[in-house]
Amino acid sequence: MLEFENVSKSFWTGTQRKVILDRVSFRVELGNSFGVLAPNGTGKTTLINMMAGLEKPDEGEIRRGCNISFPLGFMGGVLPKISALENSRYIARLYGLDPDYVESFCRWLCNLGEYFDQPLGTYSSGMRARFSFALMLALDFDIYLIDEGMPSSTDVEFNRKAGEVLQERLRTTTIIIVSHQAQTLEKFARSAAVLLDGKLHMFDTLEEAKRLYDYETES
Repeated sequence: MLEFENVSKSFWTGTQRKVILDRVSFRVELGNSFGVLAPNGTGKTTLINMMAGLEKPDEGEIRRGCNISFPLGFMGGVLPKISALENSRYIARLYGLDPDYVESFCRWLCNLGEYFDQPLGTYSSGMRARFSFALMLALDFDIYLIDEGMPSSTDVEFNRKAGEVLQERLRTTTIIIVSHQAQTLEKFARSAAVLLDGKLHMFDTLEEAKRLYDYETES
């Protein structure tokens, strides 16, 4: 379970205060994968970082009653000066998992070849995204957080394998996905919400959320 109770968050831009959340309350139960539609610039990444515990609310309370992943694409937990091999084994030990398993899973999914043994600082952005995604899926979480969908990759084999693994995880875990595109949510979300002007409008189905989102963004 993940629950926000009367949560507020805002930033000072230098000229005005930008409100991300204004006394927002919602609850995500395990087994009910959830999507949030939000236009660019409204605070999608801030919202998902708050879910993960990477950012704190200004007011209100966030309760996490289960194991929640770092957001897909978040690289704050890995070290650029060491290789994917060393990073995967290091992270495995932090989470109390078998380093051999985590290393072999990431090596299989990333499909980075000899680069898996090279420092992450030498990777392209696409290679880093592939490793981050593989590492997230190698760890055992109740809720997986995804910001703007799967990483874009020109590696067809990675896209196929990653998609299959993610679909398999849907059977036993919960996914929270935040995006500005409704089609990004369609494969994963059962229920959905729309983030507009600091308010989170909750809906039982993605179709209902899409109607409000399309109306607000097209008007």
